[in-house]
Amino acid sequence: MAAKAVVLHAAVLAAAAFVAAPAFAQTNDPGLSQKQIDCLNRTTAAGAGCDQDGGGAKNGGDKSGTGTAAVFLPALIVDLFPNPPANAAPVTPSNGASPSAGPTNTPPPAPPPSGPVTPPTGLNLAAPPRAVSGEFVPDEVLVTVTGDAGAVQQIATAFGLQVRSQRQSRLLGSTLVRFGITDGRPVGVVLAQLAADGRTQRREPNHIYSLQQAAGIVNYAFDRIALDSKQASGENVRVAVIDTGIDDTNPALAGVIAAQYDAMPNVPIEKRDHGTSVDGLIAGVGALEGMAPGARIYHARAFEGGKSTMDVILSALDWAAEQDVRIINMSFVGPKNDLLGTACRNARALGMVLVAAAGNNGPKAPYGYPAAFDGVIAVTATDAKDGLMPQANRGAYVFISAPGVEMVAPSGAGSDVVTGTSFAAAIVSGAIANLIHAAPDRSADDIEKALAATAKDLGPKGRDNDFGYGLLDTKAAEAAKE
Repeated sequence: MAAKAVVLHAAVLAAAAFVAAPAFAQTNDPGLSQKQIDCLNRTTAAGAGCDQDGGGAKNGGDKSGTGTAAVFLPALIVDLFPNPPANAAPVTPSNGASPSAGPTNTPPPAPPPSGPVTPPTGLNLAAPPRAVSGEFVPDEVLVTVTGDAGAVQQIATAFGLQVRSQRQSRLLGSTLVRFGITDGRPVGVVLAQLAADGRTQRREPNHIYSLQQAAGIVNYAFDRIALDSKQASGENVRVAVIDTGIDDTNPALAGVIAAQYDAMPNVPIEKRDHGTSVDGLIAGVGALEGMAPGARIYHARAFEGGKSTMDVILSALDWAAEQDVRIINMSFVGPKNDLLGTACRNARALGMVLVAAAGNNGPKAPYGYPAAFDGVIAVTATDAKDGLMPQANRGAYVFISAPGVEMVAPSGAGSDVVTGTSFAAAIVSGAIANLIHAAPDRSADDIEKALAATAKDLGPKGRDNDFGYGLLDTKAAEAAKE
């Protein structure tokens, strides 16, 4: 594909060179007479009668009298979109959506083509192909579309794509379609081609996101964040958690889970530890009490094997938004994606507090998303002595620090020692549930300002790239006035 792009680029440069040169037109039209060709080339044999006998401007000659003729390029056909081999089959990650997610008038997904999809020729790039950063599904794109299921199928046909899923997204405010690329075109090229269709609003890769658990003794978090374990309560505060499946038979989660949603029902659940630990640290009961006992957890399973994709995560976010939750905990990290950014921005506009792990990929890692989006509280992890976890991401987006190193938490096997910004995020979500329980009318903006103003400064004076504003102080944040 790259070689073909070079050939096409060379042709464009050649065209520019022809225009700048003296007026010697190039044509491969067999219907022209020798005199007409001479007129196009302005040879002396044709004489001045070219513009009078139809041999000039009518056949492409210069009407302006400037002496520059029109340019006819030799025929050049570049096959940018080869048909897939007969045995080609797209690699499609499993995905599903709950029938209850989104409005009831959601158009049904269009059936995938029964045979190989053959891209049409002559598609123009409405925007230059862009470099796509981060991990992403190599044969898929996510697009928000204006129109019904018929419009979606028309777009698929026009651009040689396969409709793999579609649904109405509450947070994106439009139909989200997962198109499959069956012919090997790069994702960046397909995104640029789709920009030519006004019915496509946003076009993004189907990025891959990873849970943020580092390698793993009593929970010291209560003491470090100034939260009295005997008075801690998030009673009836609704908290959404987007994570792995959970072991809801674990005693620490007894009566904690208000509802569950599986955003990837076609993928068997194999791992339940991470989600169980996050839920337990937020609202666990019994011996492994969480930060906000009494909080109601709305758990969306969107990860397996530590991985998920953008379309699955967006499905989970939409479901969470429909549950009227006050807090959404996102203990995962991936690349920047405009669809995720829009969903987070709209969730925040609905009054939800968004909490996310800053990431465990080290001091030189790129910013982690969704934590780095505006309006999302990015949490880094500290240890029992308020030291920064060495694996933590750094950057101006880091908002606040919380315990996340070597803490005991419930897991699929009963309990485990866990480390990571995932678990620090859970501590912050639990602390915020306490703030909302104490003052239910407190807004997301007020909570964010209170956390920043009352955090215990760590590291360099003021906000810094390692600790953010500093260590969470729940007591001081609760007392802070708007």
